Amino acid sequence: MPFHCSVNALLRKALTLALAGLLAVPSFAQQPSAPGAPQPAVPSEVLVPMPQAPKPQGDAYQLYSDQNYTKGQSQWPKFWSVWTVRNVAPANFTNTALIDQVIRDGKMYLSIDQAVALALENNLDIAIQRYNLITADVDILRTSSGSPALGVNTGLLQGTPGGSTVTPTTGTSGGGAGGGSIGLAGAGAGAAGIVTSTQGEGAPIDNFDPVLTGTGEESHAISPATNVFAGATALNQATTTANLLYTQGFATGTLMSVGWNNQRVSTNSNFSIVNPAWNGNFQFTLRQHLLQGFGFNSNLRWIKIARNNRAIMDSAYQNQIMTTVSQIQNIYWDLVNAYENVKVQQRALDLAQKTLSDTEKQVEIGTLAPITVVQSKSSVASATQNVTSAQTNLQLQQLLMKNAITRNNTDPILANAPVIPTDTLQISAPFEVPTVEELVAKALKNRPEIIQSRINLTNREVGLKAIKNLQLPTVDLFAFYGGSGLGGPQNPYITCGNPAAPAGQCVPPGTFPDTGYGHAFTNTFNGSAPDKGIGVNVNIPLRNRQNQADQVRSVIEYRQAQMSAMQQENTITLQVRNAQFALTQNYAALQSAVAARDYARENLDAEQKKYSLGASTSTLVLQASSALTTAESNVLAAATNYEKSRVQLDLFTADTLSKLGIDFGESESGKVNKLPKVPGVVPATAPEAAPVQATPPGQNTVQPQTQPQPQPPPKQ
Repeated sequence: MPFHCSVNALLRKALTLALAGLLAVPSFAQQPSAPGAPQPAVPSEVLVPMPQAPKPQGDAYQLYSDQNYTKGQSQWPKFWSVWTVRNVAPANFTNTALIDQVIRDGKMYLSIDQAVALALENNLDIAIQRYNLITADVDILRTSSGSPALGVNTGLLQGTPGGSTVTPTTGTSGGGAGGGSIGLAGAGAGAAGIVTSTQGEGAPIDNFDPVLTGTGEESHAISPATNVFAGATALNQATTTANLLYTQGFATGTLMSVGWNNQRVSTNSNFSIVNPAWNGNFQFTLRQHLLQGFGFNSNLRWIKIARNNRAIMDSAYQNQIMTTVSQIQNIYWDLVNAYENVKVQQRALDLAQKTLSDTEKQVEIGTLAPITVVQSKSSVASATQNVTSAQTNLQLQQLLMKNAITRNNTDPILANAPVIPTDTLQISAPFEVPTVEELVAKALKNRPEIIQSRINLTNREVGLKAIKNLQLPTVDLFAFYGGSGLGGPQNPYITCGNPAAPAGQCVPPGTFPDTGYGHAFTNTFNGSAPDKGIGVNVNIPLRNRQNQADQVRSVIEYRQAQMSAMQQENTITLQVRNAQFALTQNYAALQSAVAARDYARENLDAEQKKYSLGASTSTLVLQASSALTTAESNVLAAATNYEKSRVQLDLFTADTLSKLGIDFGESESGKVNKLPKVPGVVPATAPEAAPVQATPPGQNTVQPQTQPQPQPPPKQ
């Protein structure tokens, strides 16, 4: 007997150590990989080598949120915190302090650098997209429990009117909260003719979060006896139940469960030895997938996908910043154009009014026919209409700019403040642009869409492995160990001396020792009544047609994604080439417009001199003036188009952030500490200057005619 007990003790210890070893590995394995850990590599057959995708920063949440949403609430010291509502900071609709720094004397004096900084802080497209970063973090938290990822919208938001630009996104536009076009992240979606229905498919994943289930019950039942074996004519039984069950899954395909059951039964049956009876038992069970559902590839697939989606979201947010900043630059140049066009049209009106005055004087002295006055008045009316049109267009551009760089315009001072651009278009440097090959290489290296395509292929590779595992039969190994115990006093209904005891069948007092719950509890865990075993569950699909179809479908989707990535590279190459062509053409158009303006100015000067000598007519002077007005407007338009083409080329080569010196971390936080620096522009230095003058050879500069400017605001 001692030998038998020692063997049982050794077996229990060995089983305990084995179970501890099995649990130690899964407990580490279920933890998601570190944010900086390398992601699974895409097979070498995936097209051409692609740039490394950015890794999500471990503390990136600090840049745009006050919490780390990739992790759950801490249970210590407030263990109840995991069951409480987790708040997200309310939306902030207040404009940042930089707005106050650019408004002086009821006017907004705005440089292009300040416009970009204000957009990074206040633009609503960027602000809405910023929430998608948190959404991607929440998906990581969700998948850490073994649940599927819900996905995040990585499409561009384009709710800011004005400054239209050709967006670099090559995906299909569509709806959805947090994005204006369908992105690559997420599961169960389709875009650009590619279905992703098998994304994330695989064997069922156990819940990695431990779950504690408890049952407490008190019942009292009286049952009339239907046979002599009930132990009483009417069985009266009171039962108290208190059970606990702990379950937890692990990334190796292991499921652990520990059950502890307790019951107290009080009865009037004379067949019970102890009454009330304390019954206790426990069972520790481990189940391990051996084929389907085995290993990290299958059980960590959603965690990997969620982390990859977070990296995709970083790239999508970068794309949003580049697109919005490019749009802000275009809005600014449209504003400069409108501001200068008012001055051009006003100068034309002033000249028309002067010509009318001179004509009226000559008619009075009889040197001109009265019909010339009518013609001059018609020119004045036409010039007045042009001024009105230019002024209303300027007001519209000012509204578009304020809408793009603020969160709201409810402040009366802000709503009524005219926007005065303090920077001017400048083309003083010789025309220089890298070769098309260099531009294309830069775009294929840095474009967010390329990075997203690569990570998307990695996600699909994760799915391929999981679906391959899903084809296997289900073979589960399980083992369990438990014990039970019984306690309670001897049943008085069978004790001799009790009138209720059956005659001739009573048990003398003390026959069974009186015990209690402590005795039952001890026996439950001391191995005196063990319950142990090991087994295998097998489920073999004989045809397995559904899983075969899903596996083939997943490979097809992967091949489609490969083709789509190549198509995207071709599209990007075409975009860059077209942008470079447009830049070259717009530069040539600007040179032509400047030459035409110079000729129109000299022609007007000649007509005015001849008119003063009586060798010309007011009609010819007005025609020359109209030609100059048109030429000056053409210079403004050509200079604006040239600057926009530079913006577009930077956008298509993903060079916007680096050229402007935009810090990605500051753009995520929505707080700009260092103003961006837009290249190729200079502050306006000639307030209330004369009309645009001819430029010396080799230097083409379009100077805006601004109102007198105060000192620029201090740099941030």
